[in-house]
Amino acid sequence: MQSLSVLGSTGSIGRQTLEVLTAEPDLFDVVALAAGKSVRVLVEQARKWHPQMVVVGNPELVPEVQAELPAVQVASGAVALAEAAAMADVVVNGVVGFAGLPVTLAALSAGRRLALANKESLIAAGPVVQRARQTPGAELVPVDSEHCAIHQCLQASGTHSAHTFAQHSCLSTNSVARILLTASGGPFRGYNAAELADVTVESALAHPTWEMGAKITVDSSTLMNKGLEVIEAKELFGVGFDQIEVVVHPQSVVHSMVEFTDGATVAQLSQPDMRLCIGYALAYPSRLKTPFGQINWQTLSRLDFEPPNTEAFPCLELAYQAGRLGELAPAVLNAANEVAVQAFLDEQIPWTAISYVIQDVLGNYDGAAAESLEAVMHQDKVARSQASNIVSKISSIQD
Repeated sequence: MQSLSVLGSTGSIGRQTLEVLTAEPDLFDVVALAAGKSVRVLVEQARKWHPQMVVVGNPELVPEVQAELPAVQVASGAVALAEAAAMADVVVNGVVGFAGLPVTLAALSAGRRLALANKESLIAAGPVVQRARQTPGAELVPVDSEHCAIHQCLQASGTHSAHTFAQHSCLSTNSVARILLTASGGPFRGYNAAELADVTVESALAHPTWEMGAKITVDSSTLMNKGLEVIEAKELFGVGFDQIEVVVHPQSVVHSMVEFTDGATVAQLSQPDMRLCIGYALAYPSRLKTPFGQINWQTLSRLDFEPPNTEAFPCLELAYQAGRLGELAPAVLNAANEVAVQAFLDEQIPWTAISYVIQDVLGNYDGAAAESLEAVMHQDKVARSQASNIVSKISSIQD
């Protein structure tokens, strides 16, 4: 039985990963769990799955967790996260935001299979992650529903061998015309500018089809989540930004599509259920026996598609802009977005100011190269500082 580390185990992806393991108990032996603040849930998970190691985000919580789990190694910090990633055959990176970068790099650098749900680490540090993907034995299988769908479409079409696809971003694009990323449109699909001015935190967190964490749900409402996925698709599959398009599909049944040069389009369809994507990444190149997301074709009545409204939702275009700038621009975009989204959740700025903060910070980017992890970390820190200053100014005006 292979070993598994579930990092971000108390979040949406982590919990659903453990649900997959409950349905498929012979799949993996859990050797490490990690969480940020939800220590009670983490302790309960550890008692059920008996990991060798548990990592908590706050070092002050280590004694409390150690007292509850005397037979388990309890640690904290980025080094501990990296250790937890390197100790397993397969690693689920469900850590939220830029904090997931050490997990991504540690898993790939150790030659492990990485089931990646943390898109931010690939987006912010794309060139650095690409170098880690060249490690012998390293595999990267995406967990995001859209990229998991593309992965399946390309595999089904025979465009990629399993070895090449898992290890490298390079894709033979001779037969691929376009990658089409589907977007639900979020809770504000069809809203005009006047209606968006009155968005509340509660309404932004009311996603119509997916159950996700707060940060990614707000990203979905601004279409930044889709913008980040555009950059992620470029990094994963090696296509140009002109070959990646976004189409709004409110039913969230078609999870993404690949159009080929002969006019054929291959799509992956299922009911919205992240356990299918997680299970696909865990079992790859095999398939689970549990039918997560199975469609009842007698009741599925319609599939709608429409273009995104980039005037009302400018974050999508900002992501394309950062992606085309390349180097550390995606890191700037990601950092500014994380700060702005948290400020919105804390009710410091209105929803409409999220894109303003990102645009302003991105405009300050000086073209610095993504030469190393240290360069990425420095640019992330600078962008967060700039975003925080802008948030403070907006907040003071509102007060």
